[in-house]
Amino acid sequence: MSAPAHAERFSLAGRTALVTGARSGIGRCVALGLADAGADVVAWGRTEAGMDEVADAVRARGRGAEVVTADLADLDAVRAAASELVERRRIDVLVNNAGMILREDAVTTSFPDWQRVLDVNLDATFLLSQLVGASMLTRGSGSIVSIASLLSFQGGVRVPAYTASKHAVVGLTKALANEWAGSGVNVNAVAPGYIATDNTRALREDPEREQSIRGRIPAGRWGGPDDLVGAVVFLCSPAAAYVHGHTLVVDGGWMGR
Repeated sequence: MSAPAHAERFSLAGRTALVTGARSGIGRCVALGLADAGADVVAWGRTEAGMDEVADAVRARGRGAEVVTADLADLDAVRAAASELVERRRIDVLVNNAGMILREDAVTTSFPDWQRVLDVNLDATFLLSQLVGASMLTRGSGSIVSIASLLSFQGGVRVPAYTASKHAVVGLTKALANEWAGSGVNVNAVAPGYIATDNTRALREDPEREQSIRGRIPAGRWGGPDDLVGAVVFLCSPAAAYVHGHTLVVDGGWMGR
């Protein structure tokens, strides 16, 4: 296979990608990485703050950009925004990136807090996959990648709702892949390890926890949002056409320790 033909297998030229939580961190890096691979980007944020900067960065790469805003904890707003979007434009790639974490002992976690985490991390992921996936199934092509977690496999400490939601994201990924793979729609997930983002700030600012975590990572460092981009681009590309229901762990070797 020639080099240009090989590179074409990783190209997203002519495709449009919807990325949730695109304002910062992993979502922003993924949105720009997909643009670098050739995709136009619809950047989804909870509010408009900071979203124009992401769109401008996509356009600076020569790709089209659009901003959609809706709080993923408001499932009615999610349904309305997503339905309007898929009615007027084709979405070839969906990256369910947005998520939230609340740190609290299980015994004192309030049910509203539990429910909000599940709404954002799981229910909105299902709803967007369902709404966007329906149009993909009609066309017979599309890629969905959801951001899971190491806590899709482990229990964690003081994060019961987050852990439950991320276990469920991996299960949902397999369930959707079982139904949709035969119709040309790829559904997969990426499980980040310990990544330096706002969600892990509390851990990184605790010297004892930070050292214990970093000391267990064979790579010897925390990951950065950029470390996730290659995995997501691969799973969204033609190179992953025969990859279905898989959760790709990007963790610096944590799970192999």
